[in-house]
Amino acid sequence: MPQRETAFLSVSHIVKHFGAHAALGDVSLDILPGELVCLLGPSGCGKTTLLRIIAGLERQDRGTIVLGGRDISLAPPQARDYGILFQSYALFPNLTVAQNVAYGLSGKRGLRDRIARRVEEMLSLVDMVGFASKYPGQLSGGQQQRVALARALAPSPSLLLLDEPMSALDARVREHLRTELRALQKRLSITTLMVTHDQEEAMVMADRIAVMNGGVIEQFGTPNELYRQPASPFIADFVGEANWLPCERIDEHRARIGAHELRVHSPLMNGTRRLFVRPEAVRVVPGRDAMSNTLLAEVLDGVFLGRSYRVALRMEGLSGVTLNAIVPPETGDALLSPQAARHCRIELPSEALRGYA
Repeated sequence: MPQRETAFLSVSHIVKHFGAHAALGDVSLDILPGELVCLLGPSGCGKTTLLRIIAGLERQDRGTIVLGGRDISLAPPQARDYGILFQSYALFPNLTVAQNVAYGLSGKRGLRDRIARRVEEMLSLVDMVGFASKYPGQLSGGQQQRVALARALAPSPSLLLLDEPMSALDARVREHLRTELRALQKRLSITTLMVTHDQEEAMVMADRIAVMNGGVIEQFGTPNELYRQPASPFIADFVGEANWLPCERIDEHRARIGAHELRVHSPLMNGTRRLFVRPEAVRVVPGRDAMSNTLLAEVLDGVFLGRSYRVALRMEGLSGVTLNAIVPPETGDALLSPQAARHCRIELPSEALRGYA
């Protein structure tokens, strides 16, 4: 994480309507110098609208945008000092790779040899040396993405905006390029805002994530904070996989599930009706002796995932409620072998449980 300091990009109280539809409702966001922040959320949540407003491609109804201490709320796009990479890459098909990268430099760097050196430097930066004379149609999707990134970075912008830049790529290429892009962003220390609907992409790449829903930011924090301390049921479901168990609150740290009483480390608010736990936090424990936060469960089914199994369990005394557990291969083999008993004892650690209304 970057050291805490004054925000480099500050978005304050942004509101945007399209007719009667409220696309953004009083959105505020501070991004630190050199930080990579992801706007994460489902389609229609407002994340792309917010990015376009920051870029000056849409005009907000209300609110301010400050970049590097300069108010750019009403500035035209060309006066905002950013590079942008779109989902479609938007390369000019009739221009060579070198000409595409140089496109944004013609008005800024005057001398032809200086532009040529900058293009060469950018192509080296994205590992595309030797492709300068090729056309976009001769490149793979991953190569086109690299060229588009080189073009966005060529004018040395102070801010990089990424609009779902890898969503058009296949899974293997996407996984490789997001690692490269994150390494390059760190190396250049360029403040970056990325839009994505892919929670794994956001978790892998971002210093912090702003999860959007219905035109507002529901939670803004590190990947660890969002995963381990989701602020709402929506966050719990959207960032990772969630188990939900109906419960009755006993007091601040105890809840009843069926006939079982569980201790919960995080305080339970009045009105708590559900407990949340991640599948990997569910532990299969040996023996049938009752211990704190342990219950009997029936093994229903399992799926081999390579490094683990996802096992479906039904807890004793809770009909209609299925609990998913992620367990090591050896545990999954034992639970799902034809000779295995169909029941096991599971533990729901108190620190892994959180309560919600």
